[in-house]
Amino acid sequence: MKIKRLHNWNLSYKEAVELQRRLAGQVRHTKLEKRPKIVAGLDCAFSKDGKKIIAAVVVLRLPELEVIETANAAENVKFPYIPGLLSFREAPVCISAVEKIKNLPDLFIIDGQGIAHPRRLGLAAHLGLFFDMPTIGCAKSRLTGSFEEPQSEKGAYTWLEDGEEIIGAVVRTRTNVKPVFISVGHQCRLDSAINITFECTTRYRLPEPTRLAHQFVSKLKLNI
Repeated sequence: MKIKRLHNWNLSYKEAVELQRRLAGQVRHTKLEKRPKIVAGLDCAFSKDGKKIIAAVVVLRLPELEVIETANAAENVKFPYIPGLLSFREAPVCISAVEKIKNLPDLFIIDGQGIAHPRRLGLAAHLGLFFDMPTIGCAKSRLTGSFEEPQSEKGAYTWLEDGEEIIGAVVRTRTNVKPVFISVGHQCRLDSAINITFECTTRYRLPEPTRLAHQFVSKLKLNI
């Protein structure tokens, strides 16, 4: 798939922060043009010595959640660990993995934040701009914002808020299990992001695209 070249990755802390603020204004909260038929999950992990980062993408067909393709990539870590700037460490290798897939997804679910980020540009939003495609952020924990705990039953959710702004949803994907944090990445709306998350979730906490991507990348890092 064709991927935009928005910027280079050789940036200082100040330059990266300024870039996040500028790119956040390009994120679009728009209605999905069509119901997704092919969804890709994306996750990454670090080698044991922390010197390499690995990304895995798993492409599934809906509604069967049948895996039709996988791809992966590994690169040297080039950006330091700085809270709030994780996409500058992870996005390049994610892009390298996605460049290898042959089946064009209608939508990406990415293990990370979308706009639920202090500067409204987490990994899913950042990659959404590169991919120029609908993306959803599905994070295992909160980065910013406040919320009330959703009810314990699967299907319950509450809003993740920053002041008066709704920046995501705290979604219970499995009864009596910790929720996930869903936010818009790009070219979708929060209600659609929530619905698609449920559509892609079976009996596990994580939706199948990111759950399988996580399993895949966890196996890959054992050999790196």
